[in-house]
Amino acid sequence: MTTQEPLPVVIIGGGPAGLMAAEALTDRGIRPHLYDAMPSLARKFLMAGKSGLNLTHAEPLDDFLTRFGDANAHLEEPLRALSPQRLREWAYWLGIETFTGTSGRVFPAEMKAAPLLRAWLRRLRANGLTTHVRHKWIGWRDDGALLFKTPEGETAVKAQAVVLALGGASWPRLGSDAAWVSFLEKRGAAAVPFKPANCGFDIGWSAHIKEQFAGAPLKPITLSFGGRQVKGECVITQHGLESGAVYTLSAALRDALAQDGKAVLEIDLLPGRNEREVAGRLAEPRGKKSMATHLKRKLGLAGAKAALLREMTGKDVFDDPARLAAAIKRLSVPLLHPRPIEEAISSAGGIPFTELDEHFMLKKLPGVFCAGEMLDWEAPTGGYLLTACFATGHAAGEGAVAFFKNA
Repeated sequence: MTTQEPLPVVIIGGGPAGLMAAEALTDRGIRPHLYDAMPSLARKFLMAGKSGLNLTHAEPLDDFLTRFGDANAHLEEPLRALSPQRLREWAYWLGIETFTGTSGRVFPAEMKAAPLLRAWLRRLRANGLTTHVRHKWIGWRDDGALLFKTPEGETAVKAQAVVLALGGASWPRLGSDAAWVSFLEKRGAAAVPFKPANCGFDIGWSAHIKEQFAGAPLKPITLSFGGRQVKGECVITQHGLESGAVYTLSAALRDALAQDGKAVLEIDLLPGRNEREVAGRLAEPRGKKSMATHLKRKLGLAGAKAALLREMTGKDVFDDPARLAAAIKRLSVPLLHPRPIEEAISSAGGIPFTELDEHFMLKKLPGVFCAGEMLDWEAPTGGYLLTACFATGHAAGEGAVAFFKNA
């Protein structure tokens, strides 16, 4: 089955970027149709919000605009157009109050994603958005029609403009499987291979660490790599380390492993104390007390931190207070490789900005716009990822508006 008359604008992908493109279109009086492969919309968005939806970040905008690495210049205009403050105002007009946490992260007052999504979809549908679920995009037909696989079989849809918001390659079970790459490459558009971002790393743990400390937090700590320090916490897993401060350094660690074949993370287990003080406390007589008791009583070092210290050092280090103090303050932890992209919070790679014009339209495919994580950018957690998805979706939607009205 094929639509007889071309639809005005088709959006493929029902996550934050696709829905914000729909917002831009409906605000201009265009009634788009949105297609998504999953049985319901915004599944990754809902999953991210289960433990508290980090909507954006409250730091000054000029600082916010520096968090996107090589993509800073490309994302500046859309992020200024839909800034963190404007995003909070948008949520307010949906009936969602927000607050700023102690770290500067911004959350809905109810913390969850579902109330925001429900309110948003109600407004979009009232303004003319039509949604189609269980429609998996499988490319273009020879005549340019969009092909979808549905439970009832294949269907084709013609459109005057298309916004692609299909996500990257992380969390494929929620819909982002990067299958779209081959469809675009067949039409001449290039894509950079995907790689994990905001990911954990494998470490060659002993059975003791795996069995006794998997799931244990390390906090407070300071992680260092490549001249950069990050204070915070992380979590020991069966495979290595993940979460928090590890994610902040993950891009640099991942790239070092790819380029040099090695990356050694440095951990300060006692960031509140200097090395001289630590060495002095360790040098105090311990009598018949065990070293574990000595570490706990003199430094408060026990549990997962003490286990990690023993894992990464030898008896000779524990016999020398100065060397042990140096290890506590600068513990070297060699990493093996990043965890698989399927587990990563987000992904880097995708369509490079050189493939797009200033309106987020593919240069080689006039009328086809791209947004969200399918573009080649990455950012740390903390509201940056979601804000950029919203902003690029809005920019692509605005581009589709202009294209449709000039067609």
